[in-house]
Amino acid sequence: MMQLYIANKNYSSWSLRPWLLATQLGIPFEEILVPFDEGGSWDKFRVFSPTGQVPCLVDGDITVWDSLAITEYLFEANSAVWPADKAARSWARCAAAEMHAGFFALRNQCSMNCGVTVSLHQIDNALKRDLTRLEELWRQGLERFGGPFLAGDQFTAVDAFFAPVVFRLFGYQLTLGEGAMAYADHMRELPAMQAWLRDAIREPWREADHEDELRAVGSIIEDRRL
Repeated sequence: MMQLYIANKNYSSWSLRPWLLATQLGIPFEEILVPFDEGGSWDKFRVFSPTGQVPCLVDGDITVWDSLAITEYLFEANSAVWPADKAARSWARCAAAEMHAGFFALRNQCSMNCGVTVSLHQIDNALKRDLTRLEELWRQGLERFGGPFLAGDQFTAVDAFFAPVVFRLFGYQLTLGEGAMAYADHMRELPAMQAWLRDAIREPWREADHEDELRAVGSIIEDRRL
């Protein structure tokens, strides 16, 4: 069975993407969670990942060490990973790649922390631009392909790539248009998303760098972590 190495569910947005994709589509894998270490985890992660980062998929003697590459590897054995329709599949790949390589303000200023609600000190222009583009992109997919998922009526990889954003929207009290927020609500209620969230808030670990990033941008108004 394939092994998927991930880090803390509370913090690791990159880990969430392939985990959610495989879980939601019923692709069998063994989850191996290796928590972040204080001061860096490179040496520990290098045991299984060439880059010293997560996620990393190990399938026998094959190692796949990037979330987008993992997605394409899973697609080779399961066509449901991407939409069946050519136009939807092309759009979904572009949107996922844009998330993979962009939205820096959203990712940097609103780091994933599933168990807390935060009041941001400010929403600067860079973050506003990312939120504007996010709503535009989601609206385009939902309207063009009919929803309720971004590329049609089935969950696919593009939804997995934006899943961490869903947790960020609610955690940082960010608001998009009605259609985009309805999509975020729909995503948050997926059984796999709820399972990830339950695990995240039960984790015993606190990692100082992630917590410091949070306090630098806002104030915690609710902490649901156990």
